[in-house]
Amino acid sequence: MKILLASNGKFLIGQGYKALGISTNEIHIGYITTASKGVENLDYIKRHKEEMKNAGYAFEEIDIEGKSEDEILKFFADKNIVHIEGGNTFYLLKVIKEMGFEKTLKKLLDKGLDYVGSSAGAYVMCPTIEVSKLGRNADRDFGLKDLTSLNYVPFCLKVHYTDDMGASVREIMKTLKYPLRILRDGQGILAENDKYTFMGDGEETKLL
Repeated sequence: MKILLASNGKFLIGQGYKALGISTNEIHIGYITTASKGVENLDYIKRHKEEMKNAGYAFEEIDIEGKSEDEILKFFADKNIVHIEGGNTFYLLKVIKEMGFEKTLKKLLDKGLDYVGSSAGAYVMCPTIEVSKLGRNADRDFGLKDLTSLNYVPFCLKVHYTDDMGASVREIMKTLKYPLRILRDGQGILAENDKYTFMGDGEETKLL
């Protein structure tokens, strides 16, 4: 089981999916779009789905909200990748907690499915999503108070990073209990057997 955390979808099409070691014609993605229900502009999802089609990746879309565990497991029976797309991280984590999806996800990953998370889908694999308070949709937290997340990787992330965010990111680093890794668009981190490999365009940004 591999975990690939990405800042944006274009990186996944260009090189991220290939890093999973599955040939394109054997990839079958379960594409979870639940986080998109917390945002208004869905152009990024339309764009990513079109890019997946053009690149030859087979995928099927699902919203996990309101689905039973049996329904979700049945949906993923013929898939080998769980991909949680971006959107509003608070909305996504709220649904995950309310649905008990963390248990369902563990069953899928224990079966050997790989995990791909972009933006919000990357944030929720961290110990906490508190860094997403610096994100684009942080003004809508949907009443979520407990920001504890799924804790599959031992660090927090800041995705969609640009240089003008340096001061605000350094400020939140002062209160974080975990190390912080930074991803610009076009970058990702591949986790396998407690090894965490930076991937993508340019060098990894490290703030002191």
